[in-house]
Amino acid sequence: MTTLHILDDKLWFPPVTAADAEGLLAAGGDLRPERLLLAYRKGIFPWYDGDVPLWWSPDPRFVLFPDELNISKSMQQVLRRNVFQFSRNQCFAEVMAHCKTTPRPGQDGTWISPAMQDAYTQLHHLGRAISFEAWQQGQLVGGLYGVLLGKVFFGESMFSHVSNASKAAFMYAVQWLQQQGIVLIDCQVYTAHLESLGARFIDRKGFMDLLEEHIALSERREDRKSER
Repeated sequence: MTTLHILDDKLWFPPVTAADAEGLLAAGGDLRPERLLLAYRKGIFPWYDGDVPLWWSPDPRFVLFPDELNISKSMQQVLRRNVFQFSRNQCFAEVMAHCKTTPRPGQDGTWISPAMQDAYTQLHHLGRAISFEAWQQGQLVGGLYGVLLGKVFFGESMFSHVSNASKAAFMYAVQWLQQQGIVLIDCQVYTAHLESLGARFIDRKGFMDLLEEHIALSERREDRKSER
């Protein structure tokens, strides 16, 4: 029987192999930047249930490799016609607010609590969380946000107010991230929307190996450079 670990103020997480069949690993703790960054480095992400943060590490993991991005013929036409204009980090808090309030079929409410908004805004100010925006006639109509560590981008949420806006923003984001050397985009859990864009499952061990290679090793290289 899997035991749900309860976190306190101490900065730690149990091994991801302790997660239950749905991927639930732990509950409690806080959302200070140090804990959030540690979580992502260890392949863990938070969702909220009421007032308590829940920490997850599902197996398998849903990811996108940037060079596997699928741009359909219809979306190629949308991009060629310049239906949308794109930006990065122009209105992070607004993007997150729209992700919170935009209705989603089959979902009641949102897991993006005020505490989550405050926490990721802090990460944004630290340069660790970024947003991508899609605009139409000067209005924000779609976007997404996530956390950037090493050569990995952890996508958190996206929204769309007009047809194709979130797809277009995601495609812009993937192409920009690829230009920065990002090799893996964590989509966390399955959605048909992301599957249509090329995302697929990999097992958790393979995911953790990629994090070790593209976050831990990358950060150690950067540390060595800064010491020279």
